This record gives sequence, C-alpha cells and structure tokens, in this order.
Amino acid sequence: MKLQDIQTALREQKFDAWLFYDHHHRDPIAYRVLGLRGDTLVSRRWFYLIPAQGEPRKLVHRIEAGHLDSLPGAKDAYSSWQELWEKLKQMLAPCQTIAMQYSPNNLIPLISLVDAGTIELIRSFGKNIVSSGDLVARFEAVWSEQQIASHFAARDTIDKVVAAAFQEIGRRVRNGGTNEYEIQQWITDAMARENVVTEDPVIVGVNEHSADPHFEPRSDLHSPITEGDFVLLDVFGKKKTPDAVYYDITWTGFVGKNPSERHHKIFNIVRDARDTAIKAVQTASTAGRKLAGWEVDKAARDHIAQAGFGEKFVHRTGHSIGTSIHANGANMDGLETKDERAILPNSCFSIEPGIYLGDFGVRSEINMLVRQGAAEVTGKIQQELVLI
Repeated sequence: MKLQDIQTALREQKFDAWLFYDHHHRDPIAYRVLGLRGDTLVSRRWFYLIPAQGEPRKLVHRIEAGHLDSLPGAKDAYSSWQELWEKLKQMLAPCQTIAMQYSPNNLIPLISLVDAGTIELIRSFGKNIVSSGDLVARFEAVWSEQQIASHFAARDTIDKVVAAAFQEIGRRVRNGGTNEYEIQQWITDAMARENVVTEDPVIVGVNEHSADPHFEPRSDLHSPITEGDFVLLDVFGKKKTPDAVYYDITWTGFVGKNPSERHHKIFNIVRDARDTAIKAVQTASTAGRKLAGWEVDKAARDHIAQAGFGEKFVHRTGHSIGTSIHANGANMDGLETKDERAILPNSCFSIEPGIYLGDFGVRSEINMLVRQGAAEVTGKIQQELVLI
C-alpha cells in the first residue's frame, strides 16, 4: 500500500479520509489498493480508514481480528452490531468528507461497490460521502514505466498477429474454406506462442456478426468465411508477466478486391470519428487542459451523428485499459454513463467508435497513452479496409 501517496492524493482532493469496507470480498478494489490477500475468509465486516493526515485506523470483528494486521494503524474490534455502529461512529468522528467506493446514481458501476445500507449508516453519522473514482483511477489506472513497456511488447505481437490473421483468412478461403471459430483459435494460438494471454476470447465476426459488438464465436456457434464477406477482428492481450497491461485493437477487412461503396462509406465515417477523438485528446494534452472521458466520447459521437448514423453507435467510445482489459480509469463515455473522471498522465484507454447495421458493422479501435503534456496512439492506425 502506498500510504503517503494516498494521503497526498486525499489532501489534493480536499477529502478528509478514504474509508475502505468489505464483506465477503465484495470490493476487489480495496484488496488491490491496500495490497491485501484476496484468498482469506471474510465472513464479517471490516473497515479501514486512511485519513488525509495521521495514522490509519482499523475496525474488525473479534473472530476475524487478524484480517488487517498487514496494514499500518491502530486496531479496534467489535462483536455486536451495536458495538460496530458505535465504534465506527467514533472512528469517523474527526472526518467530515469521506471517499468510498461509491458513485452517485451508480453512474460508474465499476466504482459503485459499497451497498446502499452502509452508505445510509455512515450518512446517519452526519458524514458527507463522496466518490473515490478519481482516487481509484490514480492508484489502479496509472501505469509504471515497466507496465508501459509491457504494453508496447504486447503491441508488437498483436499488431503482427492481426496482419497475419488477415493473410491466413485469405489463404484458407482460397484453399478449402474456414470459419470464425477456426480463425479465433488460430489468433489465440499465435499470441500464446509469443507469451501473450487474454482473459476473454478474441472476437472474429463476419457480416451480421460484425454488427454485434460483443459477438464471440464458439465451437457450436460460428459462421463460415467466404469470398465477399466483411470481417471484423477485435484482438487483445497482455504479456504473461507480473503486472503486465493489455493492448486492445479492432480492424476490419473484406474478403476480395471490391468492397461495396457502402462498406467504404461506413468505414470512412468511423475512421474519421476515431481520428476526431484522437485529436481532441492530443489537443487537450498539449495545452495541459484537464479532459474528462465524456468529452472524448462526445467528439466521436458528434461526428457519427452528423453523418446520420448516431442511433447506430450503440456503445461508449472507449474504456480504460490496465492489467484487466477493462480497467478502473476514466472511460471515454458520455452515452452509457457520463464519465466525469479526468484522464490522468501515464494512463491508457481505447478509442473505438462503431456503426452497426443489420448486415455488417464497423469498429475501428486504437489505444492512446497520455503522458504529461502529450498523448500518443500506441500502435498502427487503420486508414483503409484491409483487402483479404
């Protein structure tokens, strides 16, 4: 646990404290930020308070009194619910504004982990509960230099595998045929040979399946890939090393030499929306202007709406990337939520606008890494449909 850094962040945010709470491992963020083991039995509630200044404090049940012993601070214990309420009230007495894993109106579901009853209890003590969203992003979504290096290492493999996958599709189509599931497995095997792993299956979608943003081919659910088909590849992975982070891209192509005018039109609109969002991030970063995730979403979404396809862009523009494919930093989202969290230096996220029609869909996904005063796309950028 980075106690000094957490307390510095609390003072910068003008919060009096960050209160962590868990019961039955409901809050994985607490375990990661505090550096606690995640395999212990937690059948009783515990609380851990980090004040902006001074010593942390612990409150644990007497039959699980050792749960927080790895952390600094004074410990108190309870048995009855009445004792819990009284000691929690005493522990929080010096604090007024307290951050918790809470999101007003559940706007950020990944952060909104504390149950409503616990929030009600702490508010009954006269406390002001605020979201820990920006704090979580600072300690979960900001990368070390080692993690940044792992991202580029994954990029080197995945960019190469995606290019080779399009070639493999063409070779197989013209030599007996193939299908979505076979290509998915080929991509997974190719990445594994380069020590790149993924927590979810990569996406290979043909024609109407490319219009389903989260379609996953299976051995019992897949379509053949043939001449004249539209193909979407969404490929993501990370190096099989400690604390490695993901690289995540989506490219589209056409099996043959003559995509339709409609294919080209939709691809160009999505590409230009992507580039509009990229420019918004780079302009703000260069100017040193704070940028929220919803603003990036708006830049891409406005472009697609102006082209007449706003209703066909059915998901957020991008997501935070970390050791999990969907991490706890700012998402590029003004649709599913209004993500007002700031994009932080040394954080990474996807930009992936899409248009999904009945017979095919286009998504163009890149990753952006923001530094202090600069922002870059970390991999290759697709400018035209791949002719397979």
